[in-house]
Amino acid sequence: MNGAALCVDGARRDIARRLRHHGIETPDLDARILVGHALALDHTALIQAGQRRLEAAEIAQIETLAARRLAREPIARITGIKEFWGLPFKITPAVLVPRPETETVVEQALAVLDQTDSRSHALRIADLGVGAGVILIALLTELPNAHAIGTDRDPAALAVARENAGRQGVATRAAFVACDFGAGLAAGCDLVVTNPPYLCTNEIAELEPEVREFDPLGALDGGRDGLAAYRTIAIDAQRILAPGAHLIAEIGQGQGDAVAALLAAAGFGGMRFVPDLAGIARAVVAIRNP
Repeated sequence: MNGAALCVDGARRDIARRLRHHGIETPDLDARILVGHALALDHTALIQAGQRRLEAAEIAQIETLAARRLAREPIARITGIKEFWGLPFKITPAVLVPRPETETVVEQALAVLDQTDSRSHALRIADLGVGAGVILIALLTELPNAHAIGTDRDPAALAVARENAGRQGVATRAAFVACDFGAGLAAGCDLVVTNPPYLCTNEIAELEPEVREFDPLGALDGGRDGLAAYRTIAIDAQRILAPGAHLIAEIGQGQGDAVAALLAAAGFGGMRFVPDLAGIARAVVAIRNP
């Protein structure tokens, strides 16, 4: 860091310049977050401290974080926090960084419940492949009388989800089970939601380094055709859902017809696809046939 960068504003500008030079898409925002995180300052405090000279230990901490971002580590992994549904979630190497498009699953889950005026009911919800718990917890914050159970193969991911549930005040209505999708769950669920791994194995090498090198492989790899998880989920969801209840699953680009065929074969109907903000079909909504 050069001499001009020895104040807070100078450090932020210097890091933004370096991030921009390395092709980082949001260099100014990332620099602000990194400097604020290093100094434990929120946005307002960071502005107010702009001309303060940095101490040597502070410069070292800022440089450490900047080096991580220059190595393409995502901001959420550096700070350990990612916002989803307006809520802050803890993120560790055991879980995916939640994407904004996954909020489509939450939106559609609430929409199908609104159709039957069920938001206040004592619903039983299952989130298959819960990861950090963002879908499950977002729903519980909107559904005051619901209870939910999240499953994951990875006990480390379940620990993150459990901690996030506690942080958001829904721990008493959330349970977590180590199993493969719905294998450990009993019948009688009123709603199943899921964001499973759906990338084809050979696509992973082409991903951005922020995803390829830092997201857990098991949460990305959907097998040779990207559909391995859906084959299991279709069968599990048909077994655990009550007749007439909904399954809402995130899907990858171009997977709609294939996933719909799997669900139809397992006993689902009434299928429709929901686009994300980019216009890409991002979720499938299906009804478990009687």
